[in-house]
Amino acid sequence: MDTVLYIIAGPLFLISIAAHLYVKLRLRPKENSALEDYYHEFEDQQPDFARYVKWSRITFSAAAAGALLLFIAAVI
Repeated sequence: MDTVLYIIAGPLFLISIAAHLYVKLRLRPKENSALEDYYHEFEDQQPDFARYVKWSRITFSAAAAGALLLFIAAVI
């Protein structure tokens, strides 16, 4: 059981961390974007910012799940 968890959780964690770094570096709205023109209530309606937030949450959640599975494999 431990081996299966390590095989699943290890790559999941590493790929998720790499994807999260890519999202943070490449998908973040640029400094000169029109994001400053939006009020803070409507930022989620701006397509680039909404895509950035969505992928940031997905990759962070996957990394957390991978870390949790690695912890469970180490404890069991």
